[in-house]
Parts: sequence; structure tokens; C-alpha cells
Amino acid sequence: MFDNTVVVSTPPHVKSKRTTRGIMLDVVISLAPCAIMGIVFFGWRALMLELVTVFTCVATEFVYFFLQNKGFSNKCAHAGEVCKRWLKQFDVSSVVTGLILALILPSAVHWYEAVIGGIFAIAVVKMLFGGTGKNLVNPAAAARVFMFLSFSATMIKYGLPAIDAISADSGTLATGATNLSVLLGKNPSTKLSALDLFLGTGVAGCIGETSKAAILLGFIYLVARKVIKWWQPLFFIAVFGFVAVLTSGFAYDTYTFDIELFLPHILSGGVLFGAVFMFTDYVTSPKCVWAQLLFLGVSAILVAVMRYLTTLEVTSFIILLMNLFVPLIDKYVMPRPFGYKKEKKVKEEN
Repeated sequence: MFDNTVVVSTPPHVKSKRTTRGIMLDVVISLAPCAIMGIVFFGWRALMLELVTVFTCVATEFVYFFLQNKGFSNKCAHAGEVCKRWLKQFDVSSVVTGLILALILPSAVHWYEAVIGGIFAIAVVKMLFGGTGKNLVNPAAAARVFMFLSFSATMIKYGLPAIDAISADSGTLATGATNLSVLLGKNPSTKLSALDLFLGTGVAGCIGETSKAAILLGFIYLVARKVIKWWQPLFFIAVFGFVAVLTSGFAYDTYTFDIELFLPHILSGGVLFGAVFMFTDYVTSPKCVWAQLLFLGVSAILVAVMRYLTTLEVTSFIILLMNLFVPLIDKYVMPRPFGYKKEKKVKEEN
């Protein structure tokens, strides 16, 4: 009696040509400028880490899927069918995770440390919770925190970019916090060039976080493709910059509000990269606009304050922390349905 082509489902009914695979491909394209500039600045070590992390994340996802679907049962009789099913459902999200992980790592990280980080990101953070769309926290951010706690000796060695670094080993290694220790120091006369920070020339840092020009290109592409909303990174950066300038005033003997520190703050470390590529993650960020404003505002304040207190790049730590509060934010900050009117409470008569 019923047409088999009719699909009955609960509302809302949203129809779109966009797919998860298409969105992830757009993210990979937006990350390409950062990946290329990382290779130009840090040489073959950057290329090696990018390839290793992407391969590790994709391979880990495949192995997990293969084991979960019993590809080894009956002497691997159904191995070919399982492989076809994996290729059909492959949504490129593991490529994005691997590439982001590589770009937020220093070039001094060893290849086997990157392999361990990639396995942790996919097997523990993503697949163990059900796969794409079901992870509680950002896999790349969680993997970076895990690697920072496990391999502290190499995670605090930052290469100094140079234009001719493509033929060098990894540039000059600087142990400690990138340029944050200089920016947050107590010497107000020590200021960094905003142009160098924007281009990434001569500034120690992670592979993909150094060139802010490359990050800006990725941001423009994501906005043009309507993958992210233009105001999300800008709101985060504005709140962060204002609070960072406020906290920097306490670093001097006499408190001063130096607006000239705004650009050095937002162009230093991984703040801009995190604002564009990580805080805007669909899965680990709130759903409605007011919840997103709360999420981004609190995150920006925490990053600014913790950077001042620790003089370290804490963006990944704050992302991991705030991701855990997203379900709570979604629960209490809900959009009002169209036409909803709040019921008036009737006072009870004595």
C-alpha cells in the first residue's frame, strides 16, 4: 500500500548537497597553505611529520574498522568486502585530524612520537567513542596534550623558521616557549615585529602556526565555502586580544594598557590557528549561536589568562577543557522555538 521510496523520519527535514566528505575535503584544502609554508620554513622534517601523522591516522582508522567488522574472521574470508565498506564510508576526517596534529607540533618531534600521537587521536579519542561525529573532544588537541605530557623534552623545542630552511636539518632549535616568553616579559621595550609575526619569518613556533598569512588564506577559503561562520574566529580573537592586553599590563612594574600589544598577542603562538581550525569544529562546539558565543568568549578569556600565568601556549589545553563543557552548554543555552511564549506562574491562594 505504501511506496517504498517514501522515507518517514522525525523533523526537521533538511535537504542539502553538502556531505561530510565534501566538508572535510574543504578543510584539507584550507590547511594546504599552512602545510606548504611549514615545509618551506622547517624543511624535510615538517614534510615527514605531515606525511607520518596523516598516514598513521588513516591507517589507525582502517585497522579499527577492520577489526570491528571482523575482517579476520573465517581466515579473512570477508576481508575484501570489509575493505570496500571502509572505502565507501571513508569521510576524510582522519586526514584532517592527522594534518592538524602535524601542524600544531614542533618540527623537532620524532617520527615515532608523531605515530603514537596519531594512534591516540584516532583509536582512543575518536573511534573508541563511536567514530566521526561522536567524539567528545577534538582529537588533534587531545593528542597534542597527550604528547606534551608524554614527550615534554621534544615538545618544547621549537624550530626557528628561515627561508632557506628547506635544505637545512630543522632550523635553529629554541628550547622553551616560542616568542611568548618575550611578549609576556617585564621589559616593555622588547617588542616583536608585527610583520614578522604575520609572515612567520624568524619567529620560533610550531609547523603550521607560524605563518599567519597562510592561516588567513585558509580562513577566507572556509568562509567562502560556507564551512565556518566568519564571525566565530573574529569574535574569539577580539575577546582574546582585549583580555591579553589587559593582563599584559600587570607584567610591568606600573600598570599600563598598551593597545600596541594587541597585534603581537593575536599573531603569537597558536591562537589564530586554533580560532580558525579547531574552535570551529562542528562536533566539539555548541550548536546554537548564543551557546557558541558563550563557548568562544569563555575560551578566549581562559587562553589569555593562562598564557599570561604560564607564558606557554595553552590553546590545545583550553580546547580540550572547554570541549568537556559543550554538552552542559548545549543543555542550558537552548534556542527559543518559534512562537514560544513563556507561561506565567499563577500564585497559589492561601
